[in-house]
Amino acid sequence: MIVLGFDTATPSTTVGLRLANGRTLQARDAPGPAEHPGHATRLLAMARELLGGAGVGWSALDRIAVGVGPGMFTGLRVGVATARGLAQSLSVELAGVSSLRALAEAAAEHGYPRLLAVVDARRGEAFAAAYAATRLGSLSELVPPRALVPTLLESVVAQAERGGDPRRERWLAVGDGAIRFREHLETAGVSVPADSSPLHLVDAEVICELGARTPAASCYEEIVPDYRRRPDAEMTLERVGALEGVEQ
Repeated sequence: MIVLGFDTATPSTTVGLRLANGRTLQARDAPGPAEHPGHATRLLAMARELLGGAGVGWSALDRIAVGVGPGMFTGLRVGVATARGLAQSLSVELAGVSSLRALAEAAAEHGYPRLLAVVDARRGEAFAAAYAATRLGSLSELVPPRALVPTLLESVVAQAERGGDPRRERWLAVGDGAIRFREHLETAGVSVPADSSPLHLVDAEVICELGARTPAASCYEEIVPDYRRRPDAEMTLERVGALEGVEQ
């Protein structure tokens, strides 16, 4: 199966092309601290470059896989809309993948058995989920994704351990949220790799692999962004409306 996969849940735009022989080509666009994410301008260009480099035409694709978040609102909208548009125009299968699970899967492949995937949610919050590697080599979700303030990250670990993971291995947290809220996590006894570790980045190869294993959507509209909270713009409009009502 030839799969084009990408994720735009974080500031980075990551794209992968899984070839029929199982090999995956990858590309990443990571903006600098003062730069805006290039999701809208770079995503399709990066995909085109990977396909061209591999000598694969768009018509050869069997499936599109997209990270649905949770993560940055604008990035998710761009990624999901692009995936749906491509899948529909090419008449190929479409699969949505949890961006947090993709982070955890990559770390599990490096031998870490208990994992927190943490993405910076802005507004001083984090999106987080807890996972554990099983004896069969798969990854079990112990605590589903949620938005929370960093002081509550410790509660995710506590809930995971109450939920039936009695092992004593230390927890490892990965993702840009783990970097941002390192102090809160380490205070809770959770290990966080160095800021430069690739474990903090969503891996396009994992997006492609999960996308190949996940059942395809029955219709393209089934794949939607996983926001886990209301978009900032919607909340701002609501506040403005409330103020106008008071003024009247």
